[in-house]
Amino acid sequence: MNSNSQSIPTPIGENDLHAQADDRLAGPRRVEVEIWLASHPQEAGQVAAWRAQNAMLHRAYDNILDAPLPARLVDASRRSALAANQRSWHMVAAVAWLALGGVIGYWMHDDAALSSNAQSLVSLPRQAAIAHAVYSPEVRHPVEVGAEQEAHLSAWLSKRLGAPLKPPHLENAGYALVGGRLLPGESAAGGGAVAQFMYQASTGQRLTLYVRNDVKGSSETAFRTAQEGGIRVFYWLDGRFGYALSGDTAAFTSAELLRIATLVYRQLNP
Repeated sequence: MNSNSQSIPTPIGENDLHAQADDRLAGPRRVEVEIWLASHPQEAGQVAAWRAQNAMLHRAYDNILDAPLPARLVDASRRSALAANQRSWHMVAAVAWLALGGVIGYWMHDDAALSSNAQSLVSLPRQAAIAHAVYSPEVRHPVEVGAEQEAHLSAWLSKRLGAPLKPPHLENAGYALVGGRLLPGESAAGGGAVAQFMYQASTGQRLTLYVRNDVKGSSETAFRTAQEGGIRVFYWLDGRFGYALSGDTAAFTSAELLRIATLVYRQLNP
């Protein structure tokens, strides 16, 4: 056997990608994965999305996990431990686990805004994908107000959503504004108007930006990704607004849609 022969590189797998997103790779393997991702933009986009999700979870829950136990639960735990003094250590451990469950329930009960944001995160990409699927194939009536009336479109949607709103310009990404429309909110009571802006490339491929104004005071801005059928969605929350950029999976990789979503975000937050 030739002593100078080189070992065959280990293929890059999903476990490597998750470890890269979690910053658990080190040394030569980390370098190998970074080089591999440089030539695989779709997987690089997925790793970026996982990192964004990790950051969102830390921002949402770290303050809860690091908070001190409420005094009433500490006192209850002490009383339970004293009463169980003659019992086995297994029983004492059970009491401790029950107390921990009470802490989690206490915080989740009191943090109504967090619960509301979680619901928004679940429904936002689905509703955006549905709106994209309904209107992006339209030939004659894809929008209510065309791009030639952009000033009127901005004023109208700003009034209905209750805040200044201008359609981002995506010409640098190869997409021109087609126009926009007003959509109803999710609730039967009509809460929360929704705006949809549509963009089109010279090839005819379309993107839509879905904007909701009924998010309850979120400070989250991390990108998240979802796939609904054949539609890929990048979405994020910012204050009381939720944004979702949608495109067909056949036309957009995660990395491509992330690049355009970043361009949208920078124009909305100059």
